[in-house]
Amino acid sequence: MTDDRPKCLLEVGGKTLIEHQIDALRGLGVRDVVVVTGYYADRIEAMLGSSIRSVRNEVFDRTNSLYSLHLALPHAPDGFVLTNADVLFHPGLLGALLSDDAGDALLYEKGEELGDEEMKVRVEDGRVRAMAKTLPAGTYQGENLGVLKFSAAGAERVRAAAAELVDAGDVNTWAPKAFDAICREFPIHAVAAGKLPWIEIDFPEDLERARREVWPAISADLSSSRQAHAGG
Repeated sequence: MTDDRPKCLLEVGGKTLIEHQIDALRGLGVRDVVVVTGYYADRIEAMLGSSIRSVRNEVFDRTNSLYSLHLALPHAPDGFVLTNADVLFHPGLLGALLSDDAGDALLYEKGEELGDEEMKVRVEDGRVRAMAKTLPAGTYQGENLGVLKFSAAGAERVRAAAAELVDAGDVNTWAPKAFDAICREFPIHAVAAGKLPWIEIDFPEDLERARREVWPAISADLSSSRQAHAGG
């Protein structure tokens, strides 16, 4: 499925994953969008055109999301919203994150029986205390959705942590390693996702479920909300 395109250009409900994300961001007032590209960067840039700013990770085949985040951070000194481009989520989830009183926060789905692939989150007193795929069972409270926000102060902490990891040669690792590095001494609020639908697309069966279940649920809820609003 991705022999000739990155995952973010796979279509669900007539739009690519990245278009769904950009629509959600702009619908909630986030206008300035920076996309870090790598694999088939030209296809993403051609499709999105001048509607976004593009930063290329030229060594995408030897690095991971931490390095891509490191490249993006100079473009967001005053704070930022971060979304992993392979996640399909209900815009209400982003709305809940942005409206949260904390300047620095992430969305997580509660759960205590996760597999090896999920990015686990330890939550204590509403704060993130650790993040890693390798957290042992019984030491985490849920899964990171890959949708976060940081204030200017938080952005600086993330920038410093990411730069330290990159300078040490730790480039082929996940972006949450930088968040894990700061969360014990810098408060990152954990916002529970509740019942609104979302899915991270890692495997063909995830894409099938996104098309069969998750997007129809999102679309139906958005249509219902629009109708209720139109009816006063």
